[in-house]
Amino acid sequence: MGGSLVLERRGPVLVVTLDRAAKRNAVDAAMTAALDAAFEELADDDALRVAVLMARGPVFCAGSDLRAGPGAPTPAGGEYGVVRRRRTKPVIAAVQGPALGGGFELVLACDLVVAVPEATFALPEAGLGRIPNAGGLFRTLDRLPRTVALELLVAGGRLTADRAYDLGLVNRLSEPERLLDDAMELAHGVCRSSPGSVAAALDAVRAYAAAGEGAGWEATAVALERTRASADRAEGDRAFAERRPPAWAVPAAEV
Repeated sequence: MGGSLVLERRGPVLVVTLDRAAKRNAVDAAMTAALDAAFEELADDDALRVAVLMARGPVFCAGSDLRAGPGAPTPAGGEYGVVRRRRTKPVIAAVQGPALGGGFELVLACDLVVAVPEATFALPEAGLGRIPNAGGLFRTLDRLPRTVALELLVAGGRLTADRAYDLGLVNRLSEPERLLDDAMELAHGVCRSSPGSVAAALDAVRAYAAAGEGAGWEATAVALERTRASADRAEGDRAFAERRPPAWAVPAAEV
C-alpha cells in the first residue's frame, strides 16, 4: 500500500493500519489512495465482513499532511478515501493516541470505536485559521452534545477517552496491549450477525442521516470557501511552518 498503510486479513476481518508514524500518521495523497483501495477491497470481497482501522506509533492520526496535502477526494470515498463512502460493512476505529483534526474525522466516519485511556480527540483547525472539512462540522453535533461539539470546534477543546466513553462516542475502553483484541471482539460480534441484516441496518441508519448530512456538507462547503483565501488561514499556515502561535488580525470594528 505504498508504505503508508498495512493490511492484514484475519479471517472475515480486514485490519487496516495507518503506517506513517514518523509523520504522526498525517494523511498524504499516497495514504488517501491506499485507504480508498483498502475500503474498495472490503466492499468487493464477500469473504470480508468488517474492518478495523488502527495506527502504528504514539499518534492515531494528526489529520491532513499540511505540507504535502492529503490528495484529492476519491470518487467512491471522498476525503481521505473514506469519509463519504457508503458502506454496508461496519468499520471499527481502534484509537491508541491523539486523533486530531482529520484524524478525528476518520474516527467519526467509523461505526464503532475502541480507545485506550491515552487516546484524545480534538479539532484544532480553528487555531490555524481553518475549519474541519471532512465531516467534523456536523458529525460532532450528531455524536456529541452541542456544547461539547462547539468547544471542540471553536475553543480548542480536547476530549479524553474517558469522557468520550461517558458521552457515548467510544463504545469500549481498552488497555494498549488489548486494543486490537477488544476491537476484534467487537468485529467478531458483527461476524456472528447476519450479513444481510448488518447491511440493511447500516443502509437504514445512513438513509435516516442522509438529509442532515447533505445539509452538513453544503454548510461545510460554504464555511470552507469563506476561510480558504482568508488572511487568517494564511497566517495560520505561516505560524504552523514557523512553529509559533498565530498573530490574528483584529477586525477594525473590534479595536
